[in-house]
Amino acid sequence: MTAIENLIIYFLGIIIIIVFYLGVIKALKILLNYAKRYRENKLFNSSEYLPKEEIHTLKQVFFLIVITMSFTIIIYTLISLSAHLFSNYFVFVDIIISIIACLIIKKDTYFEKMIFLCLVPFASTTFALLDDFMLMPGGGTLVDPMMYPITMVLILFHLIGFAYLMKVYIGKFNHYTESNGLGISILLLFGIIFISFLITPITESVDLLDALVMVSNAFTSNGYAVLGTTTIGKLNSLFLVWGGYILSGVGTATLATALISRHFNKKFEKMEEKFDQMQKSIDSLKDERK
Repeated sequence: MTAIENLIIYFLGIIIIIVFYLGVIKALKILLNYAKRYRENKLFNSSEYLPKEEIHTLKQVFFLIVITMSFTIIIYTLISLSAHLFSNYFVFVDIIISIIACLIIKKDTYFEKMIFLCLVPFASTTFALLDDFMLMPGGGTLVDPMMYPITMVLILFHLIGFAYLMKVYIGKFNHYTESNGLGISILLLFGIIFISFLITPITESVDLLDALVMVSNAFTSNGYAVLGTTTIGKLNSLFLVWGGYILSGVGTATLATALISRHFNKKFEKMEEKFDQMQKSIDSLKDERK
């Protein structure tokens, strides 16, 4: 094929990728809207399971997770570019995180729609479909050297999209924290996990998923090891670890609330007894005056 034909096929591929992700996002939005209809149902109401303070903390954590995911994609994309190769795990992570980012980003204005397009993982999707993605000009058999500048521009826009998403959610975190009068101690906790997550792949020579599993296990005192041999097994271990951590926090908060309530209930009972005694004394003095 000629260079022009390759260019046409490349742009057709970009259009197909955009249409595919638009369809995925639309389907996920339909599912989310369907779930929101049952928000008042006790089964789907988070306030039925968690105390108000825990819900506030989890919302802060959500904002921080989005910020962390955006930063991680930027850093590891730059690392992949310097190595001239995308790893399979990074491609998987980039596609999943990009879908989440496309789902949560607003698309009301033209600028926000452009950011949505920037968040579409063209490079990672190309790698996943072709199973061959050389970033050096003339280095690949399936990617024409002529496409190298276009690919680099798409990757650059992808990084800009995540940088913008990170900026938006930093603002959301600050606004939510200040408007609800919350503390920022969660930043220290999250910072420890994030730094460990960045260091672990380098020091232990593991991929991103294994690093996340190891850090999660170490943080929740389950040991510094990878639990699970398959990708699904590792994701399941992450779900169990953090699900258990959240529920243990709820249990601790519930126990503390019960102890405090019991303590103050005794205080109130004693105060009521004293008020009753005072009322009786007042009544007896009134009777004596009569």
